[in-house]
Amino acid sequence: MRIDDVKDILKTYNIRPSKRLSQHFLIDEHIAYKIIEHGNIDKEDVVLEVGPGLGILTKHIVKKAKRVIAVEQDKKFCSYLANEFGDEIELINADALKINFPYFDKIISNLPYKISSPITFKFLAHDFQYAILMYQKEFADRMVAKKGKEYSRLSVNVYYRGECERLEYVPKTAFYPQPKIDSAVVKLTPREPIFKVKDEALFFKVVETLFSHRRKKIQNSLLMGWKNFAEDKEAMKSIVQHIPYKDKRVEELSPEEIGIIADEIYRDL
Repeated sequence: MRIDDVKDILKTYNIRPSKRLSQHFLIDEHIAYKIIEHGNIDKEDVVLEVGPGLGILTKHIVKKAKRVIAVEQDKKFCSYLANEFGDEIELINADALKINFPYFDKIISNLPYKISSPITFKFLAHDFQYAILMYQKEFADRMVAKKGKEYSRLSVNVYYRGECERLEYVPKTAFYPQPKIDSAVVKLTPREPIFKVKDEALFFKVVETLFSHRRKKIQNSLLMGWKNFAEDKEAMKSIVQHIPYKDKRVEELSPEEIGIIADEIYRDL
């Protein structure tokens, strides 16, 4: 899709790309084709697309899938999509974070980057085959990180709920308007956790607390976040005495080891 074509569509529908909604439109047809290839869509698939925008992915998906569910928040883009695809797609004009998704098999989306984290975990609450998703490069790097500065709360929480593989880097020149940073395509596959914890809510709270103080040793991080776990700081001091890895930092621990810490806190509580 040429930039002039995009500009003509935007002018026709009186659309101004919104920075607030992270509206950067993929215009590189080669990248779009590669995303579709990674999706391996067949005629039995119901495909969910969040934020279809100008439909550069949609036009390929409709040729391959049984049904396409396109969720678009912007009414002006909905008008364009309705005129362009008609009954080839099931178009839902709504905030993807606020609706219940219909049944779907796969997800293929160039996501609005502003909602990357909440929409990812909303996806992972569903049962589906896999998703091919575009994120900001830094976000994608954190999703797949196992160690280093990119290793984060996001890394652990995604690992707990699914498998994540980085497929492609996408330069910022592939978009209009051009964003400030590059992007990446990942494959996200939901699965049952490969390790079990006694209390998932507590586990996620431990993850949040430890990464909020990632340069501190584990015992100090937990003491700083004692209100998340105990009635008072003295009670937390007693709990911390028994936990493993207390002299390490969170970036040195695997998700499984963080799970062991959470289970020890659960036992003491």
